[in-house]
Amino acid sequence: MLHRVNTYIRQHGLLHKGQPVLVCVSGGADSIALLDVLHRSGYECVAAHCNFHLRGEESNRDEQFVRQICEQMQVRLHVKEFDTISYAKTKSISIEMAARELRYQWFDEVALCEHCQAIAVAHHMNDQAETIILNLRRGTGLRGLTGMRPVSPNPMAPESIPVIRPFLCTTRDYIEHYLQDKRNITWMNDSTNNDTSIMRNAVREQLCSYTKAEIEHIAQTAEYMQGYLDILNGKDTREAGIAKLYEELRGYGFQEIDKIYAALEKGEGGKTFTSKTHQATIKNRKLCITTV
Repeated sequence: MLHRVNTYIRQHGLLHKGQPVLVCVSGGADSIALLDVLHRSGYECVAAHCNFHLRGEESNRDEQFVRQICEQMQVRLHVKEFDTISYAKTKSISIEMAARELRYQWFDEVALCEHCQAIAVAHHMNDQAETIILNLRRGTGLRGLTGMRPVSPNPMAPESIPVIRPFLCTTRDYIEHYLQDKRNITWMNDSTNNDTSIMRNAVREQLCSYTKAEIEHIAQTAEYMQGYLDILNGKDTREAGIAKLYEELRGYGFQEIDKIYAALEKGEGGKTFTSKTHQATIKNRKLCITTV
């Protein structure tokens, strides 16, 4: 897990050592794993936990759990309590939107106070797949198919400290495997996630029938869509490069386009990739494709 996430961080330039990163920790498996991975990787972590007081004693239970975890890791923790329902009524918005606005406003305040380089959230491939499916159900254009990016502006403070997603390279089941089997760390479950009258929860339940490979393919498609959008906007990004390479290779059946792109970037001469019908070998930073 550490190798996978740190490779992803390097590829996308998400973090550098020597400056704090604010890690948003709810107490669930995803955010606990993110804090653990970044902390073990040598990044100076500062944690932030929101208590929205929407789930009664369960909300307080989660707060106490996060406090214990951060104390064990010796990570500085900021906790904020919100009157989410009053805020939602005042703004005439949904509870979900109110919680989103409140947390991202506060995350920016804490990150600025702590001189953090980024705000790290624990969105992963399953979340990416949920986002794409939700957008498709509502109807969407190209932008809606791009999903979440590894780094993006804070929605409540676009000109301030960016939001990063180091876990977009991994799936929920692998996160749980890491916590249970590798680290023996527990986490808290949010009971509201079982309410399938909430659209996102219904989609999440639907995704339970998908294989790991299918979820990865949806997340990979989002990355290609990001590249196509960047090409249309004249941006020379890593995502644009991967999309162009995908177009060049899609007739040959290669599956690991991102790995081929990374090897080309590094100039790994002699490295070979194989599909059912073709073989691609890197020579002088170019691909030489032959029939198998």
